[in-house]
Amino acid sequence: MSEEPIKTRKRAIFGLSAIPDQLTYQAFTLLVFSYYFAVVGLDVLLVTAAYVVWGLWNAINDPLLGALSDRTKFRKKCGKRKLYLMISIIPLSLIMVLLFAVPLGNDMISFIYFIVIILTFELIYTMWSVNVNAVFPEMFPNEQERAKTNIFIKGFTVLAVILATALPPLVISPMVPVEENPSVGTIQQFQLMYITAGLILGSIVLITAIIFILRGVEEKEECIEDFEKRPSFNESLKSTLKNKTFLKFTLANMCVWYVFTSLLTVFSLYATWVVGVREDTIFITISLLGALLVAAFALPLHMKLGTKIGMRNAFIITMILWICFLFPYLLLTDDPIMKYFLIIVTALQGLALGGALFYVDILIGDVIDADEVEFGMKRSASYYGVNAFIHRFSQIFSIITIGIIFQGTGWSSYKANPGVNVILGLKLIIFLFPALALVIAVIFLRSFELHGDKLKEMRIELQKMQSEAQ
Repeated sequence: MSEEPIKTRKRAIFGLSAIPDQLTYQAFTLLVFSYYFAVVGLDVLLVTAAYVVWGLWNAINDPLLGALSDRTKFRKKCGKRKLYLMISIIPLSLIMVLLFAVPLGNDMISFIYFIVIILTFELIYTMWSVNVNAVFPEMFPNEQERAKTNIFIKGFTVLAVILATALPPLVISPMVPVEENPSVGTIQQFQLMYITAGLILGSIVLITAIIFILRGVEEKEECIEDFEKRPSFNESLKSTLKNKTFLKFTLANMCVWYVFTSLLTVFSLYATWVVGVREDTIFITISLLGALLVAAFALPLHMKLGTKIGMRNAFIITMILWICFLFPYLLLTDDPIMKYFLIIVTALQGLALGGALFYVDILIGDVIDADEVEFGMKRSASYYGVNAFIHRFSQIFSIITIGIIFQGTGWSSYKANPGVNVILGLKLIIFLFPALALVIAVIFLRSFELHGDKLKEMRIELQKMQSEAQ
């Protein structure tokens, strides 16, 4: 890669990669559970079982695709990471529609379709995400360059999450059936609204992905000697899982994403039945939009804080504050004035969310650099693949939590106007369990050793290696 200063335009176009990545995954998180539980009408145990199968699939899919990318030879016309990005672009767009095109009327057929489509989604999404993430530390080889580029990545990440959370409620209103025993026609109307939302989101994915692939990816050709030194899939997986520093980071990251996943997955149900947002889904849109705009404005603050006290320390402080910001969700009730408090409380989450988005890529980039210093080669995709695999357990644990709470409160099958036990259960899902997850994340990061003097020493050694290689 050229030693010329990296232009702001290049950073911005690379940041655009976050839109296909986060738009698809956050829309999946926000819409899919509620759709199959409340609209299609699958029992919560069936939905939970499907997500468990999906998690087992991730045990193979994520690390395998990461190692496959690392082991792929560079091609002059399409590189190695770029090759997989090109393969995934059209399927990633189409899957946003197919997620909701489930045959209705037969629970078993709907259940089978649900399993097949979420496994397919995960395969395509991981092919995109792992290779985008692998290109990042390869194109931007030090923390300073990554931090500058990460502002654009996280800025577009916030925009992607805004689109994923704000656009669907504009098309889907209400988000779930609010009448007792909805008719077949009503369910079909809901399906059409969800498919329309998927079509809009898929179109955005296609356009932004094309721009990124054409203008944002620059790969360095790997010499034959470096390629031949790469370990096999099994060797790479073993060494990755033996890296205690990496495991501490990725387990903390999993806990953080458990929080984000839980909030998004039940937010429409929480807003509908705890706060009383029914037809006026604009309150859901404004609430989520407020959180994401605050997150966007908070990104430069987190960059300054991380630069001043260290990324790891700043991340810990952010998670402690997040616990405090979640507490007010316990206090909201079904009252007209509470809809406005919902907007305020949700906007507060953006302060912590901005930090969670910013620090993750910086910390894992440091882990990958430390691995390069130790083993003499960069194995970005292998680390991102295993990180993606462990990260996906956040979704599984979130769905299992929701399944247990719904089953225990008598909401195993969706019914409008749930009782007080369900209301309490929704409050626990959106506050208590996320707070516990954040405490666990803080514990893991407290033992994360790659910071301070040790991090400085690693960077000096890496710089020496890179200078000698030129």
